[in-house]
Amino acid sequence: MSAMMALAASTSAYAADISDGKVKIGILNDQSGVYASFGGKYSYEAAKMAAEDFGGTVLGAPIEVVTADHQNKTDVASNIARQWYDTEGVDSIMELTSSSVGLAVQALSKDKKKITINTAAATNELTGAQCSPYGFHWAFDTNSLAYGTGGALVQQGGDSWFFLTADYAFGYSLEKSTSEFVKEKGGTVLGAVRHPLSTADYSSFLLQAQSSGAKVIGLANAGLDTSNAIKQAAEFGITAGGQRLAGLLFTIAEVHGLGLEAAQGLTLTESFYWDRDDESREFGKRFMERTGAMPNMVHAGTYSAVLSYLKAIDKAGTDEGDAVAKALKELPVNDVFAKNGRVAENGRMISDLYLLEVKKPADSKEPWDYYNVLATIPGEEAYLDPAKSGCSLVAQ
Repeated sequence: MSAMMALAASTSAYAADISDGKVKIGILNDQSGVYASFGGKYSYEAAKMAAEDFGGTVLGAPIEVVTADHQNKTDVASNIARQWYDTEGVDSIMELTSSSVGLAVQALSKDKKKITINTAAATNELTGAQCSPYGFHWAFDTNSLAYGTGGALVQQGGDSWFFLTADYAFGYSLEKSTSEFVKEKGGTVLGAVRHPLSTADYSSFLLQAQSSGAKVIGLANAGLDTSNAIKQAAEFGITAGGQRLAGLLFTIAEVHGLGLEAAQGLTLTESFYWDRDDESREFGKRFMERTGAMPNMVHAGTYSAVLSYLKAIDKAGTDEGDAVAKALKELPVNDVFAKNGRVAENGRMISDLYLLEVKKPADSKEPWDYYNVLATIPGEEAYLDPAKSGCSLVAQ
C-alpha cells in the first residue's frame, strides 16, 4: 500500500511540472484547400501515432492532440492559434502548411514563449531573419529542395531552366533558391512566369515554358497547383517532346493523386520515402492501416516533430518553453523519419534528403511503389549554414 502511495505521489509531482496537468499539441493546417493532401488530416493521424508510440503520457501527464483547418488564411490561422493558447491550453503548434501561416504563428508563439515546429511550411525565413528562440523547422525548406532538385539535375544534364512559379512569397523564394543552385552548378535560367494560387488553367504559362526551349521546367509551386500543371503539361505533350519537369515541392501524396501515367519521369526531392528501409516500410504499413495512404515527408516529419517534442519535455522535466527549446537543440533525432539528425541553434533540423524520379507505370511493382531513388543528399550540404542564415537569435 505504501509503495502505491509513493508511486501516486511521484506521478503527481511529475504532472505538477506540466502546465494544466496535460500536454496538448495542436496540428494546424490546410484540410480543405489546395494543400489538403500535402498534409491535412493525415498529419493529424501522424501526430496521434507519435503520441501513442511515446506511451500516451509524458512526465505522468496525458498527451492530447487537437487539430483545425486554417483554410490557407493567415488571419484565420492566427485567430485559431491565439484561441488555442489563451483559452484551450494548447502548449505547442505544429505542421503549419504555407509559409505565410508558418511565419505568422511562429511570431505569435514567440511572444507567448510557446514551441512551434513547422513541418509543412517551406520558407527559409523561419530559421533566417524571422527566427525565434521557440521556433523549429523540420522536414525540408526552400534551400534544401532547391539544392536537391536544382543542383542535381544540372549535373545530370538539365542545364537550362524555365520556371513556372506560384505568385506569392513561397514561390518566389523557391524560384530564387533553385536559380542560384542551377547557376552555381554551371546551368542557365532562361526565364520565368508567375501564376495565381489555385489557378485552373495553366495553358498560357505552359506554352511560354515550352517555347523557351529549356531542358527543365521547374515547378515552383505545391499541392494541387503542381498536380494540375503536370497534368496539363502531359496534355500539351511537353515531356513527350523532350523537356523535363521538376517538382520543386511535390510529394508522394500528390503523385498518387495524379497517377503514374501523368507523373512519370518527374524529378523531385523528399526527405522521407516509405520504401527506404525495413523501419520505414513498417511505419508506412501502420500509417496505411489508419489512413488508406502511404506517408509523405510532411506526415513522417510531423510524426518525428511530435516525438522529438515529447522527448524534449521528458528530458527537460517540464513543458516550459525555454527548457523544452533547449532540450530540443541538445537531443539527436533518430526515428523513422531521420537518422542522426540534429537541431541547429537557429531551430533548423538537419537530416538527409533523397533525389527521386517517378517511375513509369510498367516499372511499378505494387501500390505506392512510385519512386526510383537517384541519390541520397546529405543534410549538411543541402541546408543553409546556420551561421549564414541571417538569424539573430539570442543564445539561451
